[in-house]
Amino acid sequence: MTRAFEDLHVAVLMGGLSAEREVSLTSGEQCAQALERQGVRVSRVDAGRDLANVLSGLIKPDVVLNCLHGAWGEDGCVQGVLETLRIPYSHSGVLASALAMDKNKSKAVLKAAGVKAPGGGLYDRHEVAARHVIEPPYVVKPNAEGSSVGVYLVTEGANRPVAEVGEPGWAYGEQVMVEPYIAGKELAVAVIGYADGPRALTVTDITPTKGFYDYEAKYAPGGSVHVLPAVLPPAVFEAALRQAEAAHVAMGCKGVSRSDFRYDDVKDDLVLLEVNTQPGMTPTSLVPEQAAYAGMSYEDLVRWMVEDASCPR
Repeated sequence: MTRAFEDLHVAVLMGGLSAEREVSLTSGEQCAQALERQGVRVSRVDAGRDLANVLSGLIKPDVVLNCLHGAWGEDGCVQGVLETLRIPYSHSGVLASALAMDKNKSKAVLKAAGVKAPGGGLYDRHEVAARHVIEPPYVVKPNAEGSSVGVYLVTEGANRPVAEVGEPGWAYGEQVMVEPYIAGKELAVAVIGYADGPRALTVTDITPTKGFYDYEAKYAPGGSVHVLPAVLPPAVFEAALRQAEAAHVAMGCKGVSRSDFRYDDVKDDLVLLEVNTQPGMTPTSLVPEQAAYAGMSYEDLVRWMVEDASCPR
């Protein structure tokens, strides 16, 4: 990037079309304010399907900071638009974004890289609504959504399957991912993709204040308690760091990613659930919290993401 950071015009993409729209609006506004505090000119863009026209209507931004979450903004679609417009953008490219959003395909990549992923597989949603396709306890979730949107936990001994996924209003695809439930700790590891290789920051242990680690637990104030660094056996802590870095590389991620794990401390079993290529940047989000622990302020993190932006084609 040849221009001084303070002279840049940055378009911050936020909102979008997915079920994670409200979280994205919060992430985007936080990032926009952090850039403005550093003297950067910011255009806030609510990214709809007319994104190309909207960006073309601006004085062409030097960089796009992508703060979208979920479908359209995180699955390679927006990335493709930005590459067509030849505008450098933050975070992962088209292929890594599309791959990470598809839980079924990403599992195959992770396993090939030696990273343990959950079992289970894709099932027709009506079949899942009608009967237990695997033995409880298990988790049902969309194959291509994030932030625990549309996720259901079926407990051991449950008589009733997840009828909700068979309802006419279900908006997350005709196939759903069904995985065995992994008891134990919910862990997260942020990775920053520096030029000399990805670097995991630390491990956070997440405890929901009420039951399951769902959408509300992730984003509502007080919805969960974060302990960092997580209190774990040293070998498990190190394994989480190294597996998050390996996943970042295997998926082809760029910029910042976050890997989510479950650790069964009874069976000593560490499993990587998914890789997020557009982690949240809200006041309750894990990545800025881990960055602060590592000595990087929110402003520093946002600046790094802008300076790391590129246009692969």
